[in-house]
Amino acid sequence: MKKFSISLVGGGSTYTPDMMEMLCLVKEKFPLKKITMYDVNAERQNVIGQYGEVLFREFYPELEEFVYTTDKEEAFTDIDFALVQIRQGGLAMREHDEKIPLKYGCVGQETCGAGGFAYGMRSIGAILDLIADIRKYSKEAWILNYSNPAAIVAEATKRVFPDDKKVIHICDMPISIMDIYTPLADGRTRHDVEPRYFGLNHFGWFTHLYDKKTGVDVLPIVRDRMLNDKNAAEELGFTGKNDDYWNFTFNHLFQMVKDFPQSLPNTYMQYYLYPRRMVEHSDISNTRYDEVKKGREKRVLEFCKEIGRRGTMKGTPYDLTVKYGNDDADNFQKATIAHNDAHATYIVELAMSIAGNLNEVFLIMTKNNGIIPNIDSEMMLEVACRVGANGAEGLNVGPIASFEKGLLENQYAYEKLTVDAAMEGSYQKALQALVLNRCVNDAETARKILNEFITVNGDYFPKLI
Repeated sequence: MKKFSISLVGGGSTYTPDMMEMLCLVKEKFPLKKITMYDVNAERQNVIGQYGEVLFREFYPELEEFVYTTDKEEAFTDIDFALVQIRQGGLAMREHDEKIPLKYGCVGQETCGAGGFAYGMRSIGAILDLIADIRKYSKEAWILNYSNPAAIVAEATKRVFPDDKKVIHICDMPISIMDIYTPLADGRTRHDVEPRYFGLNHFGWFTHLYDKKTGVDVLPIVRDRMLNDKNAAEELGFTGKNDDYWNFTFNHLFQMVKDFPQSLPNTYMQYYLYPRRMVEHSDISNTRYDEVKKGREKRVLEFCKEIGRRGTMKGTPYDLTVKYGNDDADNFQKATIAHNDAHATYIVELAMSIAGNLNEVFLIMTKNNGIIPNIDSEMMLEVACRVGANGAEGLNVGPIASFEKGLLENQYAYEKLTVDAAMEGSYQKALQALVLNRCVNDAETARKILNEFITVNGDYFPKLI
């Protein structure tokens, strides 16, 4: 079997250690000869790179080469896959994304509402430049992108690289939802079902969950349990695993299903359907930024530093052999250093489906082109796609109802205007985008937020005239 070369782009991400661990677990099915980490922040990446040196030396001795670098040519030359997860502006800008909107009584969230707009304005140019850099050195590499806000990034890349079918945008949130809630269907797991889903990224709905063996749609079972079983949330056990933010979010999904029982919505829909409630639930002095800074950010970096100091994992509490026992990679054990079970597994599973031409179903952002005939054919939908060696093929959804259609068309108009504003340097279109967003919906407030974002983002923002 061919051995592949991959680049982990955004090597300093706190999610990178999970990806590296996952690559060790699936090495028999997805063999690699070289892994490169790339980041613009050498100091941060070095911490995780030193962890990688120990991990691969002890658990992936077959790997021929492991490199971490800030040099684009070294990182992107002759690679087969780039797994991308960059955050333009880092956590420092995330704090502004969340807290500035809250100051004006609007949703403060990193990918939704005004915060998602600011993040998108920073990300568009960075992602476009990155894809161009990768294509300079590896014209045929698959670029699998996690970078947010994925819907806005996907809209931009569609315009600049319209014929590049090897740029694929994905998100792990729908997969996390499946991981959490499919046990309500008589104990099934995500891997037992094939989803059908439609929407925009962080803005969509599950319509079916087909059992892979029988073809039976088990989503009605999940929905019925959520509507009628008072013990369902306790049975799922997520409250013992997650922090307060995610416990609120997963519990809130029960309310969304009660209010809109025609489907199973993405958890991020809470920001668009209940913006007032989400603002009331927020604390400007302790947003998700603060929780990540004190939690995952600190925990993962300290973990990597500890492994680097020890110089070994074997024979310690961090030994993968102890962690996973005698189970092999067929069980797709979850890499959980960052406490996000789906993030590492999903992107690696996608790469494996492409490499092995497995034609598995994934939720991918792809151009509509008639998948939903009664909305804009140019819309970058997030839908179920079969993915193999020839890329992603979207599965037909058919016409959608007025409620979802209206929401999608409004959200897509906001996303298009955001991309227009960034690419044209248009202040007017930036203002229009924020006014359209359901989490803002007020011109005076939108202008205040926009002006403050322009000030704090400085050179991270395109110049708006």
